[in-house]
Amino acid sequence: MRPVVSATPALLASVAVGRPVRGEFTYLVPEAIADKLAPGQRVLVPFGRGMALGFYLGPANAPVEGGVRLKPIQRVLEDSPSLPKDLIALLRFTAEHYRYPLGEVIRGALPPGLSTAVDEKEAKPDIQFFVEALVTEVPPQLARAPAQAAVLQYLLAVGGRAPLDEVTHAIPGARETLKKLATRKFVKWVEVTLQAGVREGLVQNRPDRLTPEQALAVKELQAAVDVGGFQPYLLHGVTGSGKTEVYLRAVEHTLARGLGSLVLVPEIALTPQLVGRFRSRFGGDVAVLHSGLKDRERLFHWQALRKGTVKIAVGVRSAVFAPVEHLGLIVVDEEHDPSFKQDEKLRYQARDLAVVRGKQASAVVVLGSATPSLETLQNTRSGRYKLMELKNRVDDRPMPTISLVDLRVERPREGQVTEEAPILSPQMLQAMEETVAKGQQVILFLNRRGHSTILLCEVCGLSLKCQDCDVCMTHHRSQNRVVCHYCGVAFPVPDRCRECTGPLLKLGIGTERVEAEVLERMPHARVARLDRDSATSAEKLTELLASFARRELDVLVGTQMVAKGHDFPGVTLVCVVMADTSLAIPDFRAAERTFHLLTQVAGRAGRGKDPGRVLVQTYNPDAEPVRRMLAHDFDGFSKQELEWRKALAYPPFARMAAVRLEGEHPEQTAGVARFLGNLVGRHMPPASAGVRLLGPALAPIARIRGKTRWQLLLKAPTHAALAPLLARLEAALADVPNGVKVVIDVDPGAML
Repeated sequence: MRPVVSATPALLASVAVGRPVRGEFTYLVPEAIADKLAPGQRVLVPFGRGMALGFYLGPANAPVEGGVRLKPIQRVLEDSPSLPKDLIALLRFTAEHYRYPLGEVIRGALPPGLSTAVDEKEAKPDIQFFVEALVTEVPPQLARAPAQAAVLQYLLAVGGRAPLDEVTHAIPGARETLKKLATRKFVKWVEVTLQAGVREGLVQNRPDRLTPEQALAVKELQAAVDVGGFQPYLLHGVTGSGKTEVYLRAVEHTLARGLGSLVLVPEIALTPQLVGRFRSRFGGDVAVLHSGLKDRERLFHWQALRKGTVKIAVGVRSAVFAPVEHLGLIVVDEEHDPSFKQDEKLRYQARDLAVVRGKQASAVVVLGSATPSLETLQNTRSGRYKLMELKNRVDDRPMPTISLVDLRVERPREGQVTEEAPILSPQMLQAMEETVAKGQQVILFLNRRGHSTILLCEVCGLSLKCQDCDVCMTHHRSQNRVVCHYCGVAFPVPDRCRECTGPLLKLGIGTERVEAEVLERMPHARVARLDRDSATSAEKLTELLASFARRELDVLVGTQMVAKGHDFPGVTLVCVVMADTSLAIPDFRAAERTFHLLTQVAGRAGRGKDPGRVLVQTYNPDAEPVRRMLAHDFDGFSKQELEWRKALAYPPFARMAAVRLEGEHPEQTAGVARFLGNLVGRHMPPASAGVRLLGPALAPIARIRGKTRWQLLLKAPTHAALAPLLARLEAALADVPNGVKVVIDVDPGAML
């Protein structure tokens, strides 16, 4: 039953306002709407000199100071709450933990259509208009209406019924003509609701039997759902061991008990295939939530979940806020992936919030990965999470064999001139030729977009850098432009060096250059590229993945998007073009991410009946993540990395917060950084508390979009030890000049 505000004198409401302001605000509740209010509803409230979107959170508890004149809520914008009660609790935790205004947290969690101060409208499902002829031949009375006769003739020629878009595309101006024909009762318009389907190539049937390891994991999860209550699991399964089938069976059981399920994936790149599997199994009882959908689609899926007509939500990190009713199971697939951390506005970690939400909702939580994050691994070793393992691939398929290509040997040297190594070594090119000749497929992985990553002057040696950022411009040959991947500025490729007018060398390789090389060396092969430049929409991404799954392509060249848990049985060869791209990044997680990426992309090989091979090109064959990956040695890598993290007090053995500053004036920004550093230094607890301050210092990339960047890093054994310092920092932000932007990033995902 919907809770109602009791009829007492001076009814007061606690409201979060959808503006960048901290805290909750107290408003008067007019008697006319008192019986319409329920926690989680959107309301219109006066704020400042205008009106603002607000979120009613319940009766106000705190007494109002004397002399304060309260303003009334203007009106309620919806009949039923947008936010279920359990979601309000999660959003409150999110705002407090990540130091972000509650109203903005709530507004960001809502889909388009609910995130502005407008009355809620019912989102319509996907529809398509058809035109249907009501006659079997062109009637004589159309002899003097040649345009109408032509359109009707076309319609009869294609069988008497056709999509409206098809007719209007075939005959310009047909829409108005069809309206006239409909008025004369010669045709009628038919509206058809489109059912969510699965693109050909992405459908997957339910396997007849599970492996013994899968069966054990499914039994464990089903029992946990039956018992109820919060229970977090790590499902650690090697690539190709069938983790997705375990998720599907667990969701199946949860649905049978009348409970809802939430499944999170790291990026849109993984969504089409996983959605295909879920819709193959559960039909229309799956809501999809990600930014690649149209606004109307996102609102439609959100409303279906909120009403309880759909009980399964599949989506990217923002779907952690999906209003799933009676939540019984949460799955976080590829939980190690850095994409679960949002790095703008509200900087939250969706994997961690999924665990918090599971605890609040008394739901089972499954974190799945072939390469678990060290944070999750440590939680398992300390007994906070239960461990389930899938050590073998489905149908006892062998793990792919991995071979190394040492680019130090492959790089040609002629006299004193040192050239770049070939993009595709002879071994790699031969392996690709053999694989394609057998009718099998190849994935080429390089985590760099564009054609050339460096344009270097042959005379003075200076590289072409972005004028607003401390990074090199990337050459995109298809656009004949150089692009900064940080601020987005782009301009035509210059003919000469800016400084000395010397000729420019195009060095470094990106996926665009790899694709061009493959097309040149293997002209008979069908080649496509998967990166953020080629997959510019959800539709293009889905079609590309479906096309590869249907084996209409031989070679897929891509960035980390190709490593995201895809399952293509036709892929027997995976080539890592350059294994060193992330090793030199100034980040304590660089080795972990390199190991994860290489292992994940290698796991795309040999998932069908044919065994898989992996070729890894590298300049650093002795680097720890490369060496361990070659031996499929996750245990050895994680053990050594955890020892190093513990010695240096880095996560998972410490909690961190980064305070990032950026400003247009270098001196002013540096001054604010020193001011905040001194503030923290004055209030540091005793050394025995284990709290440490690193900085202030210039950020590794000291300038982006023309603004100077500084940062401070705080480390402590627990988040509770950090909280008082973060609260002081937050309070001090009111004294920071407008020219400097300061962001507090709790549990930062990257150090750049």
